[in-house]
Amino acid sequence: MAATLRAGDGAAIEAFLEMAAAERGLARNTLDAYRRDLACFAAHLAPSGVALAEAGTGSIRDFVAAQRRAGISARTAGRRLSCLRQFYRFLLTDGRREDDPTGPVESPALPRTLPGVLSEDEVGKLLAAAWPEAGRPGLSPRREADGLRLRAMVELLYGGGLRVSELVSLPLHAVSAETRTLLVRGKGGKERLVPLGAPARRALDAYLAVRERHLAGGAPSRWLFPSRAASGHLTRHRLAQMLKALARAAGIEPGRVSPHALRHAFASHLLANGADLRAVQKMLGHADIATTEIYTHVLDERLRRLVQAGHPLAGAGRARSGGAA
Repeated sequence: MAATLRAGDGAAIEAFLEMAAAERGLARNTLDAYRRDLACFAAHLAPSGVALAEAGTGSIRDFVAAQRRAGISARTAGRRLSCLRQFYRFLLTDGRREDDPTGPVESPALPRTLPGVLSEDEVGKLLAAAWPEAGRPGLSPRREADGLRLRAMVELLYGGGLRVSELVSLPLHAVSAETRTLLVRGKGGKERLVPLGAPARRALDAYLAVRERHLAGGAPSRWLFPSRAASGHLTRHRLAQMLKALARAAGIEPGRVSPHALRHAFASHLLANGADLRAVQKMLGHADIATTEIYTHVLDERLRRLVQAGHPLAGAGRARSGGAA
């Protein structure tokens, strides 16, 4: 798509991305996704000769309709439209346009669905499979370090509800031994403190004791999970591969296990065990509680069980005594 960009389009995109990086602190992965989405719209406009910065509402509506005809999911189409909204608002604020052409465009209806949540028993199996060789005689130091690292990462994903990008990019100084918390930099550069339970803390301590075995050439690293990747830390792709292999070892369908699935399990299991929705919102790092409300199905189920177990009129077969009032 980049080949279809005219010079003016490319300059407008780069100006927007520079603003997003400088003022909003967006992660590189997010910026790359924005670049692809804007390039996709520019490619759509190319046959008509309309410049990206000059597109009108009709062109944007046509783009949304074209994606629908092409079978693009509502979620992907919605994400692309969200990117266009931010882009044209930037042009408006920056004085490059006098209007926002995305204003009248309706967003595709998104299904507010939650992937099948891993059960507490399944998470337990994953954790057990992450380090099955603990204490085995003759285990190589590197194999031991690999197992302890995987166990620590699964514990942090499930015990802290971290996003995969947050986990792999954790700096070493994010770990606080005094407060037993993790300082996490989330979307938009916003920081939050994530409390660590005893299992996650133990797994992290055990990994830190052998972390140096993952340092390339013994050189110091600022990352909690260093690797030989260009970034200097473990990549999202590599972690996803490790979790698929872990799922197979635990006897769980690999398609159901991912970093995001463990984040979903974290939130769902907290709510199912009585946690407050606002508290879960803060721990997940959601700016808007509406995002967290996808988990309210868990609350609904818990309330239903409470009524069935505790309400005096809930017993289906209870004999009612007394006559008419």
